[in-house]
Amino acid sequence: MAVKIRLRRMGQIHAPYYRVIVADSRSPRNGRFIEELGIYDPTKEPTVLKLDAAKAKKWIENGAQPTETVARLLKKVGL
Repeated sequence: MAVKIRLRRMGQIHAPYYRVIVADSRSPRNGRFIEELGIYDPTKEPTVLKLDAAKAKKWIENGAQPTETVARLLKKVGL
């Protein structure tokens, strides 16, 4: 089972916000997930990013692969 750290789209049309989740790579974007790590809201000024760094680090150490976008967000947090 390949595990990914990726974004799950929430919100209304033209007003998205995202949850950072850990999910099986075969599950759909807004489908089943294993654990929620935080939120990301690019529509606010300044951008809101709340992330549980300890959980994210644990998942990366256990082999979860972040997507490109999540990798950039993790870099902002300092992981």
